[in-house]
Amino acid sequence: MSTQARPGRQERPGTRERLVRSTQELLWERGYVGTSPKAILERAEVGQGSMYHHFTGKSELALAAIRRTAEDMKEAAEECLTGPGTAYDRIAAYLLRERQVLRGCPIGRMTQDRDVVHSPELRQPLDEMFGWLRGRIAEVLAEGQRRGELAAELDPVAGAATVAAVVQGGYVLARAADDTAPFDAAVQGVLALLAAQVTPAAG
Repeated sequence: MSTQARPGRQERPGTRERLVRSTQELLWERGYVGTSPKAILERAEVGQGSMYHHFTGKSELALAAIRRTAEDMKEAAEECLTGPGTAYDRIAAYLLRERQVLRGCPIGRMTQDRDVVHSPELRQPLDEMFGWLRGRIAEVLAEGQRRGELAAELDPVAGAATVAAVVQGGYVLARAADDTAPFDAAVQGVLALLAAQVTPAAG
């Protein structure tokens, strides 16, 4: 009897992968403090022994999940920031990309957890992700200046910090209102500010 999977049927992820994915989801939904090992095991549909075979405990598993989430976010952002068009077009693509706004930012969510913020190890992927994002956006803005697309007076570093802050703040405002409108308004506002920096030649 053949042991090959049937055509069109995806093989179920391995135990370690299910643990990481389940922890990613739970951290986004409940935060670090609200995510118990029991909830992780139930979501992943694995036994306690399986979890401790792959990880020393909740902290190590959470670290793997946070790193994975940061990598996923970086990949999604990079796809927009390396896309076609001017620097403005690429920043706009990043700001306007599809998001589950009312769930909040899966990385920003972690900064609200006391245990995460007070753990240098758990906080490191957050710092690295936000640092990378600000740096990458600054690179795109600086490139736009070199190409004559954006005004020379624009500060790429400050502009990148503004873009990143608007996204994170937009998530908070939207969740507080239980409505995506504040996020959308914040994005349109920063896009209007950036559009004012676009040179006539690039228009």
